[in-house]
Amino acid sequence: MNIDNKKCFVFDMDGTVYLGDRPIQGTIDFILRNLSKREIVFLTNNTSKNLDDYVGKLARFGIQTGVEKILSPLRPLVDHLREHGLRRVYPVGNASFQAYLKEKLPDIVFTSGDDCQAVILAYDTELTYRKLAESCLLLQRPEVRFLSTHPDKVCPSAQGPLPDAGSFAKLYETATGRLPELIFGKPDTRVLSPLLKRFRREEMVMVGDRLTTDKALAENAGIDFILVLSGEAKREDLPGLDRPPTLVLDDLGGL
Repeated sequence: MNIDNKKCFVFDMDGTVYLGDRPIQGTIDFILRNLSKREIVFLTNNTSKNLDDYVGKLARFGIQTGVEKILSPLRPLVDHLREHGLRRVYPVGNASFQAYLKEKLPDIVFTSGDDCQAVILAYDTELTYRKLAESCLLLQRPEVRFLSTHPDKVCPSAQGPLPDAGSFAKLYETATGRLPELIFGKPDTRVLSPLLKRFRREEMVMVGDRLTTDKALAENAGIDFILVLSGEAKREDLPGLDRPPTLVLDDLGGL
């Protein structure tokens, strides 16, 4: 892979640019060197935070960027709800997630009533038994659609991995026999659709620390993948992979 030919870098954030509140300095230095030279975009599957939160967090590490440079499953989810007229939904998500839906879809109604069209599962950091019970009862009705923002089983934190939407989905499968019919985050390529319309595949590269989401997304999109060993994946995970990453680095400091 010739780095000089790459016009668009897509960076996973947690585990790649930072780990919790700890910066991964080599990768941050690479971003700062290239921020004015290439398209630098940041991608997260975490739907427990507003996109503006990521702009603020990156700024604390010296990276000045705008909300338009933050990609998330929230964007294709809203597009899908708008396109299919789904406005009466039950959100299994925290207050920040619900506020984002209301901001982008002012006519949306959150309901557990007979008029509910869909249950939407996000990374709910305020999950309660009441939410689980009400949403499971809704999913007993086959006409109620089941959507999820992303498949991650855990969310990294400085203290260790925390249960995420993928783990919650398994609970729903046990309780209702249903899994989400659509999942909008990595490795689904819809999360990259704005970039895939602007750049050729050979001009793009994905940088991330996870094989199951970051690497899989790059393969699904047909773009190169740089695996950094600063987060989840370890070098011992690499033998036996059907397709190795394009590059494997501790971080991007040496590029």
